[in-house]
This record gives sequence, C-alpha cells and structure tokens, in this order.
Amino acid sequence: MVTAAGQGIGKASALAMAAQGAQVWATDLNPKLLDAYDGVQGIHAVTLDVLDKAAIARVAATLPPLDVLFNCAGFVHNGTIEQATDDEWEFAFNLNVRAQFWMIQAVLPGMLAKGGGSIINMASVCSSLKGLPNRFIYGTSKAAVVGLTKSVAADYVARGIRCNAIAPGTVDTPSLGERINSYEDPVAARKNFIARQPMGRLAQAEEMAPLVVFLASDESVFVTGQLYANDGGMTI
Repeated sequence: MVTAAGQGIGKASALAMAAQGAQVWATDLNPKLLDAYDGVQGIHAVTLDVLDKAAIARVAATLPPLDVLFNCAGFVHNGTIEQATDDEWEFAFNLNVRAQFWMIQAVLPGMLAKGGGSIINMASVCSSLKGLPNRFIYGTSKAAVVGLTKSVAADYVARGIRCNAIAPGTVDTPSLGERINSYEDPVAARKNFIARQPMGRLAQAEEMAPLVVFLASDESVFVTGQLYANDGGMTI
C-alpha cells in the first residue's frame, strides 16, 4: 500500500513495485491523479484522505493483510521559526507525522497476524540529518518521522516487522514544481534548488523508487530502524 501515489515518488514507487510483481494498492487524496493507473497490471487505485482516521480504517478493513506499507504523503512548508504559524505547524505534523502513525496502526495487526511486514516512511534529508534554511516546520516534522520509525522498529524487531525511512534530497516532482512556481522569480528559485545539490542537478522520482523496492523486498530482510539518505551528496 502506498500513500500519495498519484504523482512524484509515490507514483514512481507504486509502478516500480508493480513491475516487480507486487499487487499494489495505490492511494491518493485526488482521484483524478489515480486515473493514470487505469489498465496498469498489479495496481489497485483507491481514493484516501490520510488525514481522516476513519477513512484509513475503512480502507484497511477492505484489504488483505499487507506485506508492505509505504507512507509517502507529506507537505513542505517554507519559512523560519519566526514566520511559522500554529496552523502550519498543526497541518504539517498531522500530515507528515500523525498520518503515518494512523496508517501504521491500521495495517500493523494484519502484518502481525501473517508473521511480518515492511513499513517504509518518507522522511527527508531535511530532518535530524541536516538543517536547511527556511524549512523550520518541515525539518522538525521529518525529524519526528525518524523518531517514529526507530520506535516502531524497536518495538517490533522480534515480531517480524521491519520499519525504515528514506531521506531524499531535492526531487523534481510536481509538488516541487508548484513550490518553485510560487516564488516571485521561479527561474531563480529553480537554480537555487539545483545549487544546493552537490551533483548539480535535481533527482528524479524514479531514482528514489529502487530504494523503496529494496526496503519493501526480502533483499533487506535484515534491515530495520534505519534512515537511508538518497540525497545526491547533500550529507557528505
């Protein structure tokens, strides 16, 4: 099961797992984005608002016990602590952290009943790994994801559940494009995003998907509680 699978890293990962033979429940808040999966073998599109705990429970109740959960949904707020508002803080922690908590709670009983599973959480290089300017709320919420990941891993390490997180650098997704276009000078903004990547370019969503597939698969069967940076050298 993949959240925020309508575009970006979620979509690339859902397609990559389906290509490896997985049956994937691709969920997104926007049903129009899920239309792209029509006719794609192995993918079952489901509209889901991960900010709605009752909706999560309803969807989880219709699924077979999952082998994999990829918590991909999230949002990036811009600004420093001086500019942050209570509403932005609440929204970020609800979507970036609480939704992961709810999703894991919903699918964990099925995983435990079948004897195991892999949970993959979307963190960020901007977290406990690295502080980035003007990312106060985002970086704080993603640091919380790291703590959530390690806590779940520690509690269930002897019960067949693995929980890991990925920490992308700057990825050229539709959501990044929207943020860039919101700047007064989008061309300069894009150049600035590229400049902070040591490789001199933005990542593509498809370059994140192999790491998700690895953590979902038995190839990572001895891996849990880890934060994997896929950041183009930002944390060298």
